[in-house]
This record gives sequence, C-alpha cells and structure tokens, in this order.
Amino acid sequence: MKKAFLQLHFAVILAGFTAILGKLITLNEGLLTAYRMLLTVVILAIILFFKKQLKKLSWKNTLTLFGVGAIISLHWVSFYGSIKYANVSVSVTCLSTIGFFTSLFEPLIRRRRVDFVEVFLGMLAIVGVYLIFNFYPEYETGIIFGIISAMLACLFPILNKTLLNRFSPNTVTLYEMSGGFITLCFILPIYLQFFPASYFIPTSTDWLWLLILAGVCTVFAFNLSLQALKHISAFTTNLTYNFEPVYSIILAFIIFKENKFLGPGFYFGFALILLAVSLQMARIYQERRKGKLL
Repeated sequence: MKKAFLQLHFAVILAGFTAILGKLITLNEGLLTAYRMLLTVVILAIILFFKKQLKKLSWKNTLTLFGVGAIISLHWVSFYGSIKYANVSVSVTCLSTIGFFTSLFEPLIRRRRVDFVEVFLGMLAIVGVYLIFNFYPEYETGIIFGIISAMLACLFPILNKTLLNRFSPNTVTLYEMSGGFITLCFILPIYLQFFPASYFIPTSTDWLWLLILAGVCTVFAFNLSLQALKHISAFTTNLTYNFEPVYSIILAFIIFKENKFLGPGFYFGFALILLAVSLQMARIYQERRKGKLL
C-alpha cells in the first residue's frame, strides 16, 4: 500500500507539470491533445513491441477501452482549453472539483451507497471555485472549461478500476490513447469551427514540449497512476489528484509569475479546496488505522 501511494503521488507531481507544458505549447487545445495522444501511442507501441508485450484484444474489449479513451481526450481538450482561456492557476483549481463529481458518479457506476461526507468535502471544493468565479469574471470561459474537465476526469479512474482487473496498465494506456486520438479525428473539424486554431503544425519548440508531455507526463505518469489504482480506490485516487493544483500553481508562480495577477479571492477559494483535501486525507488515515480498504 505504501508503494502504491508513492507511485500515485509521483504521478500527481508529473500531472502538475502537464499544465505548465500546456501553457508553453501554443497550439490550440484540441490539436495539442491530438498530438499528445498520437505521440503517446507511437512511443508506447514501440516500447511494447520491443518488450514483446503488444496484445491484440477482441473487438468488444477494444471498443470498451476506446470509449474510456474518448472520455480522456475530451477531458484533456477541456483542461487545456481552461488554461488557454484563463491561466494555469485557475484551471488546475477548477480541476479540484473532481472529488465532488466522483462522490456523485462513483456510487452510480459501482452501485454503492452515497457517502455524504464525500459529497460535503466535494462541495467545499465547489464553493472554492465559485468564489474564484465571482472574483475573476474575465475567466468565465476558462472556468467553464475547467469544470467540464473535472467532471470528465472523475469518470475514467472509476471505469479503469474495473478494467485493470482484466488488462495490464500498458495495454489499457495504449488502447485508451488510440481511442482518444481516433475520437479527436472525428470531433476536431467541428470543434475548430467554434474555437479556431491560428496554426496546425507544431513549431520546433512545440515538438520538444510535446515529446516530454507524451513520453514522461503521459506514458510514464499514466502507468504509475494505473499501477496505484490497483490497490487504491477511485475516490482516493481522484482526491489525491487534488494536490495537482499545488504543484502546478507553485510552478506557474515561478515560471509565469501568475501570482502578480491573482488577488485574495483566488487564495481564499483555493484555501477551501486545500481544506477539503486535508480533511479527506485525515479521514482516509483514520480508516486505514481501523483496517478498512482504501
């Protein structure tokens, strides 16, 4: 269990860096996601080919994994859209509402009773985002993208929890990234009509950041989080990812000096989110001491 938590937290640190890369890559958010998924598929397929671990799945299983990949692709498009139309700090703070959506969706998908403590803690994060929305109306589009991103992000750990009992993390990642890329091939022509791109081919600098994003922050980080998910619940995984804003915001303050553009309203909203995370982690610790499954 300790190893799983370490894997999960390292994956969260890498996830925190993806927001920074999303800001550095100047491609439209839809194209950025498409290139990220394509590079991930190519890199992972090459690795698995030489390790002789490439597996052909049945059409039914392929379509199931492709479906989860479609959700991931839409999550990433909305996440990077949030960064483009707001900033890194606001975007990753919106992502902290994952806990709230998980507390609602996981009981429905896994057919268990609603835990009202989880709902309450998730609501604290929602209030935090609401405060930020009121103080920064100019980020309205970015915040809406961020909320959509959080709602979608809570779904694939819940779905992957079951899939990991049947397939290896690398197989899950390869098929889901492939499904996500195929989904974007159909969606992007329509999406770009509403959110136009200024250019379509990445610059040399974009290619560098995209390779880091795909190789380190996707292939490696995704594998770490899926390994951890074998031993930790989807809610705990999603709540741990609420630490992602901490890492992203620190990096955004250092690299982009975003602290110069954020006032007390942002910090008060973010404090509520941190409170929700802290309370849940304390709750998990108490349950662990009592011998309950995480």
